[in-house]
Amino acid sequence: MTPARRNLHSLFLLTPAALVMALCGVVPMAFVAYYSLHDTFGGNSFIWVGTTWFRQILVSPDFHAALLRSLGFSLLVLAVEMPLGILVALKMPARGWLASAFIILFTIPLLTPTIVVGYLWAAMTLPKAGLLYELLSLLGLGLDMNHPVVVWLVLIAMDAWHWTGLVVLLCYAGLRAIPDDYYRAARIDGASAWAVFRHIQLPKLRIVLLVAVLLRFMDSFIIYTEPYVVARGGPGVSTTFLSRELVQTALVEFNLGEGGAMAVVYFLVVLCVSWAFFTLVVSKNSLDPKRAPL
Repeated sequence: MTPARRNLHSLFLLTPAALVMALCGVVPMAFVAYYSLHDTFGGNSFIWVGTTWFRQILVSPDFHAALLRSLGFSLLVLAVEMPLGILVALKMPARGWLASAFIILFTIPLLTPTIVVGYLWAAMTLPKAGLLYELLSLLGLGLDMNHPVVVWLVLIAMDAWHWTGLVVLLCYAGLRAIPDDYYRAARIDGASAWAVFRHIQLPKLRIVLLVAVLLRFMDSFIIYTEPYVVARGGPGVSTTFLSRELVQTALVEFNLGEGGAMAVVYFLVVLCVSWAFFTLVVSKNSLDPKRAPL
């Protein structure tokens, strides 16, 4: 088969996936972009307003505050889950039934639906009934869900329970892909565990870690269900992230124009961050002569 025919065959096989992506992604986003440039009356009358909604939300203090809360939550999630995931992956056994048991154990939270996670942690924080509440009471600590710092700590712990397993599994797979020759050379040189991690394991994990950071940033930045179930955006607006602000504007207040503009800005932020990480992955991959280009 000639290269041109092979490429044509590959494009033909990709056609169903391209159609699904167009129907599920491109078409809805086109409608959202249309709404963002119009005002609506009566639910079916649209009037062109241009970039009015974009100018309005970009100077809105509520939008800025919600965006900063979302970014702050994502940064805290990464600061907790990335080091914890690497540490757990390093401590896991390399092979055997115990390694399989750990893999299954870390996979279980990943398979739990987000709404179940939210209600599970909401039940755990119930006064006089929740497991987490009673455990902290035994330790002489209170769990005041009316305090913003406490609620943020609970949300960070909840997200770490739910998603640290993903970082662990990615790092574990990356560590198992490192040839044993590197470790044998390190033992011959008398390298310490820290030196092995710094000069062998961490450089070999750089692509895996970039992918893990990208996945966790996107998931945490667009999080909605769990914080809403646990805290309902409170106390006050301390956990009203950008996703909740968007739902409130577009679905509750039925302001399709402002909600559409907010969704477009939201999408552009995620797209820019994703593109930046993808560029880093490709550039670092191209620097390694032993790796094929992506």
